[in-house]
Formats: sequence, structure tokens, C-alpha cells
Amino acid sequence: MTEVILPPDEPYLARIEPHDRLVVLARTLEARDPGAETALKDSALDWGRFGETCLGQALYRHRTVFQNAADAPVWSHLELSYFRDVVPADAIYDLVVKPRPAGTDLLRAEVLLTTPESFVLPRNWQGSAHRPASLEYIDVRAAHLREYRDVMRRYCGPAAAKLVRTNRFGTFRAMETAAVLYRDPGFKVDWNQIHLCEVDANGFDGFGKEFTAALGDSPEGADIGSVFAGLDRIRTVPRWTFNDPMVEVDLALGRQGTAGS
Repeated sequence: MTEVILPPDEPYLARIEPHDRLVVLARTLEARDPGAETALKDSALDWGRFGETCLGQALYRHRTVFQNAADAPVWSHLELSYFRDVVPADAIYDLVVKPRPAGTDLLRAEVLLTTPESFVLPRNWQGSAHRPASLEYIDVRAAHLREYRDVMRRYCGPAAAKLVRTNRFGTFRAMETAAVLYRDPGFKVDWNQIHLCEVDANGFDGFGKEFTAALGDSPEGADIGSVFAGLDRIRTVPRWTFNDPMVEVDLALGRQGTAGS
């Protein structure tokens, strides 16, 4: 694990909370040929067209499946567009309503909000540093959404913050689906959470072990391993993939939210 040393007066982490009103428009896409991917990359690089409330975009291309519980084919790309306060109507029209370039299918479009204590990145965020992006698509049972959010706030988020601080993770960005704007009628996979984290794929064996090692003994006396294992009772992970970052023009995120050490 690489230790990151910064001057003591320089806050290292940025933690973006729900009250910071960061909203994310996520698009799940299938690009059927290289020309379609090029069009997606060009569109993401032109994020400034959405105005001053847009904080940037990122585009990820599927590399490998880490865990799969769904029969549906794997989609090729996920695009994340970050905004302050609300997603503007012209951005929704551009990204969701307007006809897409040839060779590109929109499978799902949704608005995401940050999960409490669980959207953490370096203040000097500069991109993935050649690490693949873990994209975990999670479906929490409706009756347990509050319980799941509390586990994220009390355990997963603080553990992730330690791992980001020591550069074990690039970022840890937990997001919850607030509204599904579009879903292709034939799209058979569902979720209500997306977790994004840049990790070293070699030897990675899931977040449970990483978080347990980061937290050690809980000050509340809880068995951290049992807490993470118990998540299987309240949620499923229909798909978990490693992805290559194609475009990362989201560096402004490191200047948002609350500074932390």
C-alpha cells in the first residue's frame, strides 16, 4: 500500500454530502463500433456546453466482469455527468431525448445522488492513474434502503476514506438512484445504487476484506466482518465490472464538498 504524504495544512480528502447538492446523470450505453465510441468521447470532452453548473463528465468502457448475477448481455459504456443542484433541462434533452449517433444505443438513463459519508476523493484529484474503475451495480431491497444507507455512512464510507487517503483506492463514489429517466424496454438488469472506485485489479478480492482491514476493530464494538457479510441479506449485486476510463474531465469534483484530513 502506497502512503501519500502531504503538508499538514493541506486538506487531502474532499467529501461530498447530500446537502452539497451534487447530482449525476448516468447513461448506460452500448456502442456497437469504434466510430460510436469516438462520438461518445467527443461528446464527453465537450461538457462545457452544459453551462457553469456542469462539473464535468467521465466515460468508462467495459473491460471484464468481476461478478455477475444477471443473464443480460454486458453493456459497453457508462457515462457520468456531474452537476450542481439539478440536471438542466437542456442536458436531459441532449443526453436522453435527442436521437443518438449511429451505432449507439441508450439502455438506461438515471439521476443519482451521493450516499452520505460515502463520496470521497482526493482534493487534488487528477484521474484514475492507470487503474481500472470498479463499477458495482447494486440493488437494495426497498424495505432496507435506510438500513443500507446507515451501514454505508457508519462503516463503508469511513473505511473507504482511509483507503483513498493512503492511495489504495483512487476515489470511492457511492451514488443512489433518485429517478430513472429512461430504460430500454428490453433491458433486463435493474439496480438502485452505483459504486465507482479505482482499484488495482490484480489481487482485488472485493470490498469486504479491504474495508475490514481498513477499519480494524470498530469503536462501537461491532464485528466489522459480520456487518459487511450481512449486506447480502438486504441487497444483491446483479453486475460488477472493471472498466477502462476513456474520458475523465471531472477534476473539478476534487474542489467540491467538505475538506477533510
